[in-house]
Amino acid sequence: MEFLRKIMQETIDLIAKYGYAILFLYSLGGGFIALVGASILSFAGKMDLTLSIAVACVANFLGDWLLFYLARYQKAMMQPYLASHRRKLALVHLLMRKYGSVILVVKKYIYGFKTLVPLAIALTPYSLLKFNLYNAIGAVIWGISIGIAGYFSGGILIKALELIGDYPAIAPVFVVILLGGLWIWLSRATKRR
Repeated sequence: MEFLRKIMQETIDLIAKYGYAILFLYSLGGGFIALVGASILSFAGKMDLTLSIAVACVANFLGDWLLFYLARYQKAMMQPYLASHRRKLALVHLLMRKYGSVILVVKKYIYGFKTLVPLAIALTPYSLLKFNLYNAIGAVIWGISIGIAGYFSGGILIKALELIGDYPAIAPVFVVILLGGLWIWLSRATKRR
């Protein structure tokens, strides 16, 4: 039991030491889980919430900007990826017509759209300046909302982890429930209608 707590503490210390770099790299491609983790560590006093949110916002903005840049100015390199996702890119174009630039903010919360929206928009004559403006607004709203939600749920999650540490037999059940719930949610969210 003491061995598990020592390993858990060493892992938390390691994440707290390199957490901002991990958060930055992970947030280039999305960052939801990394930001929630950093928020929980901020609740525990191992990281700073404001700095975590700022790092995640900047990385999230840069990741989308890079996708936009590659699709617009490096089309030859991106062609194999773009060709394999034609239907999804067409859906994004339809959503842009229907909802306009708001989709750049909302897509930060929709699994699977984070990558496709900048690529699809880059294939249109949409202004880079306008893309950067909405991308920045979306990154800030996303970072603050996810960061604060993770911070305030930190107490509950820390207590759950302590319970699992006290009763290790619960861990497999917890993992199965967590992964099963995630699988059900993702299968419903990505189901064709």
